[in-house]
Amino acid sequence: MKKVLITGFEPFGGEQINPSYEAIKNINRSHLNCELFILEVPTEFYNSSKIVIETMHKIEPDVIILVGQAGGRKEISIERVAINIDDSNIGDNRGIKPIDNVISIFGENAYFSSLPIKTILEKLRNNYIPAGISNSAGTYVCNHLMYNVLHELKERGLHQVQAGFIHVPYIPEQTINKQNLFSLDLNVITKALEIIIETTLNQ
Repeated sequence: MKKVLITGFEPFGGEQINPSYEAIKNINRSHLNCELFILEVPTEFYNSSKIVIETMHKIEPDVIILVGQAGGRKEISIERVAINIDDSNIGDNRGIKPIDNVISIFGENAYFSSLPIKTILEKLRNNYIPAGISNSAGTYVCNHLMYNVLHELKERGLHQVQAGFIHVPYIPEQTINKQNLFSLDLNVITKALEIIIETTLNQ
């Protein structure tokens, strides 16, 4: 049976909840033909990738799905690419605020998701879940984590491991005092992640 590692972040930026981790906690394992490992990751530039990479080497997953919150987006965003830069106008949860920092002097300028992003998109839309391909994972902790995981897989020659990043919108509880910002029900986000796992395993 294949192993799937799925990660979500702790709250950040003054929020009390992060839908990325709340959604993966609710995944119905009985729907999935895999051994599922879930991991909450600190919203910190350096510790996030350290913890995930250590977990990768411990459990040796076949699939890695990294999930993060992108408040303000209006759909499930399937990220195509991570770039070799950290740049932020807000600090992470340890107050670190890099400006135009290269993530790895040994790495490529960018790494592309190895998830079946177009098939995932089709499956989500067929289930009436708002979804799109995103060509920018930003330059905050989400991009940092995606970049480092894909870099590690390449450096280790683990080309058979499928890995990528999914951004999810706010959930309604987060937008009570944020007028005009889109939100998506937590159960819909969880369903989307189940579809993403199933679709990747079936490729």
